[in-house]
Amino acid sequence: MRDTVIVFARAPRLGAVKRRLARDIGERAALRFHRETLIRLARALAADRRFRTLLAVTPDRASFRLPVRLQRIAQGGGDLGQRMHRACARFPRGRVAIIGSDIPAARPADLAAAFHALGRGDAAFGPAEDGGYWLVAFSPRRPARPFRRVRWSSEHALADTLANFRGRRVAFLRELRDVDTAADLAKLPA
Repeated sequence: MRDTVIVFARAPRLGAVKRRLARDIGERAALRFHRETLIRLARALAADRRFRTLLAVTPDRASFRLPVRLQRIAQGGGDLGQRMHRACARFPRGRVAIIGSDIPAARPADLAAAFHALGRGDAAFGPAEDGGYWLVAFSPRRPARPFRRVRWSSEHALADTLANFRGRRVAFLRELRDVDTAADLAKLPA
């Protein structure tokens, strides 16, 4: 069974994406950033034959075009943890990784590294500079409730998630920056 990558993204709609970033740079610029970052990541992952790539979209019935074709799945309702758990549960016997769509430095090699790490671990995390994480990957030996009691969108997200993995082997990938604010955007290389 081929490894599965699920890109989590909001439908690219004006006023509905990157709201904190939009407060700083405007809704149109935030939408442009979101769309360009999503397309760049989707193209790179879709071209890599080491794994299959799907796009998990919210809202569920959103209709939009991208210049790359990926199978789409609905995220469904609930908080981020409930939506990620549901996406992973679609692949109970395989290895699966979820990656955010707002990580400009993410590359297919990062996904390959995550799946490689699962050869000796139960989970792999790509830590973000803000205390969250930009990627999570699971082997079939995952906890029943990997995202229980996580304070999402906070500096505690990674630590809270790791608490659900006590007694399991966890690997860490390189630390990357997700872009939530203009300050994050300004710190990216040109």
